[in-house]
Amino acid sequence: MKLFIEGELNSYYAQTLCMLFFPGAKFSEEELTDSSDAVSIKMVTDERGVTAYVEMTSGGRTVNKERFEPYREGITKVRTAKIASGIAVLSAGEELFDCTPSWGIMTGVRPAKMAAPMVEAGMSTAEIREALSRDYFLNPKKAALLTDIAEREAVIIRSTPKKSCSVYISIPFCPSRCAYCSFISYSTKRLLSMVDDYIVRLYDDIDRVFESISNVGLKVTTVYVGGGTPTVLTEEQMKTLLARITSHVDPDTLAEFTYEAGRPDTVTAEKLAIIKAFGVTRVSVNPQTLNDMVLESIGRRHTTADFYRAYELARKSGIKYINTDLIAGLPGESFASFSRSVDEIIKLRPDNVTFHTFCVKKAADILHTGSQVYSRTGGDTGKSVDYSQVAAGLSGYVPYYIYRQKNTVGNFENVGYALEGAEGLYNIYMMEEVHSVFAAGAGAVTKLVAADRSCIRRVAMPKYPYEYLNDEFYNRVSAERDALIKEFANGLL
Repeated sequence: MKLFIEGELNSYYAQTLCMLFFPGAKFSEEELTDSSDAVSIKMVTDERGVTAYVEMTSGGRTVNKERFEPYREGITKVRTAKIASGIAVLSAGEELFDCTPSWGIMTGVRPAKMAAPMVEAGMSTAEIREALSRDYFLNPKKAALLTDIAEREAVIIRSTPKKSCSVYISIPFCPSRCAYCSFISYSTKRLLSMVDDYIVRLYDDIDRVFESISNVGLKVTTVYVGGGTPTVLTEEQMKTLLARITSHVDPDTLAEFTYEAGRPDTVTAEKLAIIKAFGVTRVSVNPQTLNDMVLESIGRRHTTADFYRAYELARKSGIKYINTDLIAGLPGESFASFSRSVDEIIKLRPDNVTFHTFCVKKAADILHTGSQVYSRTGGDTGKSVDYSQVAAGLSGYVPYYIYRQKNTVGNFENVGYALEGAEGLYNIYMMEEVHSVFAAGAGAVTKLVAADRSCIRRVAMPKYPYEYLNDEFYNRVSAERDALIKEFANGLL
């Protein structure tokens, strides 16, 4: 589609607004045809405020809307422009497509950050919900959900030790690649043959990361081994990896130690025993759905029976917390099928359950199958999302973290639920950027957060394993990370 912007408005923000109504849109400079989708946003400012003029075209129809937003105390000019343009685009899209996004004009990945300042300011629950509906046009259910999460997160964040940090370790390999996945994960036999060399390089990276943490004077609060699928490693590889990590940090001093076991087809009693022996306190065993036909269609290569087997092994292992994931809106999944998955998972009483919404990434294999994967309204996905949240709440689970992504079916959300006291701390620290996260492994992103959270800097390790194993790539990026950490240590961020 074509996007025209005139005046001062961030182009990325404008694109995310457009994607509320044009999911999967690619923004090009090509000439328009009569049937082309297009949005034009013109921003005009004066001493009173900002006026946004929006023209939206699709399917041969055009709608024009405008919105004047006055300057208000405590609201920056940039924010004022975003509000004006957001409301104008929202109004145009509602009329053109007869569709109202449940999240209004809130487009960011971290919606709880919008509510957090209101919590910190001492606003009541009712006041926060009203403000979210008024300022961002959230529907009442989303405003209530976001307020609950922000208030719960605030309690956990306040109890986080000062000068703390987290460590993330990347194992970017999987037994197979899901059709919807775009993570940096590798599954062919040739790529899996790199694992031995990868682990050796990772040891050096882990050593560097923990040395940096020591030099900066921070205390590690949580460690998260993710992927990919970390349980794709052999038992011996898992032992040596966990031994390397625990040579730097005593698991007994951690508030949380997570090892993803997301693919049931990689889970064995022996691997879980190793995980438990090294002090891991949390594992994820993720079915995504309990519909075998859908599992096959998305390339999961495991069955519902495999999940139940893996989950039972995880429970018997004695690992303290178990998380499971479900995805609403998967291709071929109906509301009846998804709601059955929700009911069956809740019966198992996992300590955490995360309800995701199907999200299409630009590198996903499913885009090359001819499937119609993008959806403006999401069909019955919204009903599925609502059901998961109501069912979890009625079963004693509380929502504790949230994030959103572009091109999510129906523009819905991903929400983590936990039994009281079993919230996943790393999820909160990472999503709300509470403290620095030091990361090792291919594609792993070290995120340095200033003590007052006013500045965040990131540096990513080489994206692909073959780059990560290349000495030139690895040494160059490691040096960049070391330099940035040195700036951080000297208070220069």
